[in-house]
Amino acid sequence: MRFEFHVAKRYLMSQSKGVFSLITTLIGVLGVTVGVAALITTLAVMSGFQNDIKKHVIGAQAHIMVFGKMPEGRYQKVQEQIEQVPQVLASAPTIYGQAILSYGQTSHGVLLRGLDSKQEGKVNTLITSLVEGSFEPKAGSNLPPLVLGTELADNMGLDIDDEVVLVSPQGLAGGLPKMKRFKVTGFLKTGYYEFDNTIVYTDLQSASDFLGLKGAVTGINIKIKNLDKAEEAAAQISGLIGYQYTVKTYAQMNQTLYAALKLEKAVMFIILFLIIIVAALNITSNLILFGTEKLRDIGILRTLGASPRQIRNIFLLEGLFIASAGVILGLILAFILCFVIANTNLIQLPADIYYLTKVPVSLQFFDVFFVILGSYLVCFVSALYPAHKASKINPVDAVRYG
Repeated sequence: MRFEFHVAKRYLMSQSKGVFSLITTLIGVLGVTVGVAALITTLAVMSGFQNDIKKHVIGAQAHIMVFGKMPEGRYQKVQEQIEQVPQVLASAPTIYGQAILSYGQTSHGVLLRGLDSKQEGKVNTLITSLVEGSFEPKAGSNLPPLVLGTELADNMGLDIDDEVVLVSPQGLAGGLPKMKRFKVTGFLKTGYYEFDNTIVYTDLQSASDFLGLKGAVTGINIKIKNLDKAEEAAAQISGLIGYQYTVKTYAQMNQTLYAALKLEKAVMFIILFLIIIVAALNITSNLILFGTEKLRDIGILRTLGASPRQIRNIFLLEGLFIASAGVILGLILAFILCFVIANTNLIQLPADIYYLTKVPVSLQFFDVFFVILGSYLVCFVSALYPAHKASKINPVDAVRYG
């Protein structure tokens, strides 16, 4: 292989290459460069958005959620069982229920969540998402507290200390809906629109009384040590507490969202990879042109004893040299672009539309690895036909007509 490597390198660096051959070589290199840079940068940005969305979703929920009605006294025992699982760091009781939020002439369907703010802070970042006010009831007020997302508060024109009415669809005896007044004590912003516009929060006791649960809770939120082992931990918890309760991971709770993000990333990979395929076609044309220009040289090499396999290897190495130059330059350009996007305000997102103002960037090792691997594979395939054609040249005809 040393002989083929030497000849391929020499021909590639030759000063006597034709202008057209030189241009096609540069186009091939630049095509691979642009394709690799665009693909890695796009995947890094999309991974950044995925990670950021996942962080906000998990921050408002939990790694694992247990659903099922648990009477007062029972859920504490279930928590003790759950915290025996080695992967579990903390757990917190919670209540979920449907309601209608009414204020003035406006109404909005919401999900009511009851929680213990002290325990909830151990399993997610919901408490730290509070931007104004508190989860605690107002001093001197007999009304239970209610915390809203900023989007919902803006849509309904609510402010701190406003009194609102929650209507339970369960109703009272006689078919009348159950209504209860709450006082707005705080606003939070998780960064995820669906949560900030549809969920309201109060303490466990108030939620239990409003929903008629008589001190019971409807679930337990759980935080684990390793997010990648959520499925394994969920299976252990389910086996420990009994199958009368439903145990779901964060991925199962948001599978539609995560599936859409994965599909979007896959489609973008396919679309941008077409740039590299176009660049590979330029490499093919360059090698065909190279074979035509060096016909006499190929004949001389064959006459001196070079085998068809060695001629084929020379052309394959030419293609891989071009691909390597493009991949290396593409990686450098991609890293520069990712650094600039992540650390400057080159691209600004409107805060009133998006939940962030800077584009998040997250370079994933396997994304970069598969881009490099795919680029080399496509460029190698593009060099096969010219290499095969050059290896079949008759040395006598090449010397005579070259």
